[in-house]
Amino acid sequence: MSQRKVPITRLNKFFAEEDFDLDISLGQEWLHGDMNFTFVLYRVDKQRTKKDDVYGEVVSEGVQYHAPVELKGYVQVEAPTNAYMGSSRIEQLEPGNLKVGIYQSYLDEMDVDVEFGDYIGYYEKEDRVRYYSVVDDGRITSDNRHTYGGYKPYYRSITASPVSNDEFNGV
Repeated sequence: MSQRKVPITRLNKFFAEEDFDLDISLGQEWLHGDMNFTFVLYRVDKQRTKKDDVYGEVVSEGVQYHAPVELKGYVQVEAPTNAYMGSSRIEQLEPGNLKVGIYQSYLDEMDVDVEFGDYIGYYEKEDRVRYYSVVDDGRITSDNRHTYGGYKPYYRSITASPVSNDEFNGV
C-alpha cells in the first residue's frame, strides 16, 4: 500500500513548490556556507544497546552508538543559570542549554535523524568540547513557527541539556 501524496496548493498563486525549494536552498547556502556552525551528533543505537532483562534499563557500559556524524545547523548556547541544589541554600552555576535549528531536508540528505536521548558535541573552543543530551528532538513541526508562511514544515528546533563528562565524554 503506497502512501497517498496530495500537493499543497493553498498558496500557489503567490508561493508554490519551486519558490519553497528556492528559499530553502538559499537559506541552506547561507547557514552552511556563511554561518558554518558545526556540531557532532552521537546517535544511540537502540537495537544494539544492552538492556536489563527484568526492567529494560540499560546496563552499565551497555549503550552502543552509531558512527558520529558532523552536521551543520544554527546553534545557540543559552546563558548559564544559577540553581539551588534541592532544598538547600547552596547555589550551583549550571551551563545553558544548546538549541539547534536544522533543515529537515538536510537531515534527509544526510540520512540521519536526531532522537530523544542522543548526544551532541559542540566545540566551545578549539580544544574544548561540551556534550549535551537531546531533551527535545523537535519532531512536531506543524506549528506556524516551523512552516514557511503556512506552506509546509521545513526545519526542526532541537533542544539539548549539558551533561557531565561522567555521563558522556565522546565515543
